Amino acid sequence: MEQHFNFNNELSGKIALVTGGTKGAGKAIAERLLQAGATVIVTARNAPEDENEQLDFIAADLSKPAGTQKVVSEVLSTYGTLDILVNNLGSSVTPAGGFAVLTDDDWESTLQANLFAPVRLDRGFLPQMLAKKSGVIIHIASIQGKLPLYDSTLPYAAAKAGLINYSKSLSNEVTPKGVRVLTVSPGWINTTASKAWLGEIARNANSTVEEAQQSVMDALGGIPFGRPAQPEEVAEFVGFLVSPRANYLTGTNYVIDGGTVPTI
Repeated sequence: MEQHFNFNNELSGKIALVTGGTKGAGKAIAERLLQAGATVIVTARNAPEDENEQLDFIAADLSKPAGTQKVVSEVLSTYGTLDILVNNLGSSVTPAGGFAVLTDDDWESTLQANLFAPVRLDRGFLPQMLAKKSGVIIHIASIQGKLPLYDSTLPYAAAKAGLINYSKSLSNEVTPKGVRVLTVSPGWINTTASKAWLGEIARNANSTVEEAQQSVMDALGGIPFGRPAQPEEVAEFVGFLVSPRANYLTGTNYVIDGGTVPTI
């Protein structure tokens, strides 16, 4: 049967949650879903500096079980349902230096934020999605799930690899019951935090920001496109994936990296 889509307001009537949705790619994703007509909730530990009154904000630390439970309870008590869950939260604050400098706390905190938080949120929201036989879950992973940088982000890369594997397994379980599950693995994204990081690299190396950016791209093995992604470019793809236009897509990990990963 032929389907007809309304591209201008295609998410009208949908309730969406974006974790880590107050800055960077998460903010861009939340705004993209809002533009498509969805009611959008964002969550982070701290309220955004430039608050968007059209977005419902829930303050929560998702690296802790109490934080994820708070978000699940508030969303379901306020809206009664959730149609779209974008697990965007990602964090890597461990020290550089390889395996020897990493403590159990470094591993634990990274796994909690990057793997356990989405697992808990999925577990909290899936029952009502399965009951109505519809819903979309997006896991924002990273190319480091396949291209780890052992010197600086070893726990983060391991957590994202676990998230990619978990996402595929979850899709196999719940897609036959009406819920689509997808993974998006971005490469380097040109966020405000990334720009500040480049500035710090440039100051430490007594170089320009442009030279610092090139040094990072070299460390990644090069970006054939010649630059990092813009948050809006990631958001646009996520907006497509959660829309009715992507109804047949599930269980896949989509890489957005400007060609960074050197293998197929």
